[in-house]
Amino acid sequence: MIRESVRTGELRDLGPLFVALSDPVPGIRETAAVALGILKDRRGASMLATAVGDPDAAVRAAAVEALGAVGRPESRTPLEGALGDPDESVRSKAALALGELGDVRSIPALDLCATDAAAPVRQAVAVALGKVDPDAAFPCLARLLRDPSDRVRREAVLGIGRSASPEHLAAVRPFLEDPARRVRVAAAVVTGRHRDRASVPALLHLLTTPETWEKPAVLVALGRIGDPMAAPALVAWAEHPAHWVRVCAVHALGDLGAPESQAVARAHLHDPYWSVRGAAAVALGAVGTADDLPALLAGLQDEHPWARRGATYALGRLGLSEAAPRLREALRDPAAEVRLAAVWALGHLRDDGARDDLVRLLYQSRPKGPARSAVEPDPGERLVSDAETRLFDAVVQALGRLAHGVPDPLIQRSLADARDRLSDEELDRLARLPLPEVAADQPVPTLRALFEIALPTSADDEDAGG
Repeated sequence: MIRESVRTGELRDLGPLFVALSDPVPGIRETAAVALGILKDRRGASMLATAVGDPDAAVRAAAVEALGAVGRPESRTPLEGALGDPDESVRSKAALALGELGDVRSIPALDLCATDAAAPVRQAVAVALGKVDPDAAFPCLARLLRDPSDRVRREAVLGIGRSASPEHLAAVRPFLEDPARRVRVAAAVVTGRHRDRASVPALLHLLTTPETWEKPAVLVALGRIGDPMAAPALVAWAEHPAHWVRVCAVHALGDLGAPESQAVARAHLHDPYWSVRGAAAVALGAVGTADDLPALLAGLQDEHPWARRGATYALGRLGLSEAAPRLREALRDPAAEVRLAAVWALGHLRDDGARDDLVRLLYQSRPKGPARSAVEPDPGERLVSDAETRLFDAVVQALGRLAHGVPDPLIQRSLADARDRLSDEELDRLARLPLPEVAADQPVPTLRALFEIALPTSADDEDAGG
């Protein structure tokens, strides 16, 4: 009953959950703690803090995990105390919960747990330190780089990768040669994210080793770094028999923007695998020209939504206004990912029809909350995402972009009306942005911020309304 009530959103009174936390059956106490974590209501923090001392380890583990989800600053003390729990699972979840709180005052307590006898606890500590403050926690993360467990080393590499310090990045480079594949992959991800040119020779060397499963991360990293010396290797790997390797090589060539990239992307628009066709279309959005208009328009008719999405995105990124009528048709595509890409693309084109369709879509929709339950994917499509929940945010952003620098009374009035229909809670949630709109090192804006960008001042709203 508790699970179903939380899943459907019918449970609003926390009283029954507080009572359930004292139930004589441990399983019910555990379920109540999990439910309080899902609800993320600050009123549950004190009861959950009490449950951290429950005699049952499963209940304690659920309580510390829920405290991390609720995210109240006062939860730091009971969570730090749980780092000394006799149960390994409780200690691991307490460390992860402290990472969610993000309080730098927890670093000394986490540091003490970095020598825990259980590798999962040390792994959780590495994750937490990377989230709290990788710069302040660097000495501890550097020690964890020498941990005997490759899982711990992997999380330490990723944690250090959250830092912007060149000195800290230098500590990651040697792990491109770590004996464990998962550590090498993590190091490739970090060096690529930071566009570290000093790592290019080691990354190119990894492409010569027999281990295939690490190649996607290496290819993506080389594309992000953008060193032209990687172009020949990327072109060669774009012809690899494994389609998942070709996807990454084609994406990387698009990011690299080398002279060879355009020809490779064009050739792979006809690849037998939908994932490669989609990657090729996206790459053409970066390196293509107006000459690619016919091929990309043909991609809008592809049998798979991911390929249609790639073509839609590319047409918008290239700014091909001739494609606007077809992109407007894509707003009615049965796949939400394609509709999302169409909104994004139309926001980059100066087209009155596109503006009118986007305004109409804004009036017809509202922000969608988090999905209550997972939808079973169609095995034939193999495409599952949260695109449907991001459509409203995408429309707000697209209309704001169309009005930027060219005031449009219709757009301003429609955005002001849409904003007035929303609650403060809806406006203050983090925006679900479409496509790669926000870099990894940038904060995600709120929906309120998207409206403020599109409607800079209240005076503008009044003028538009008049």
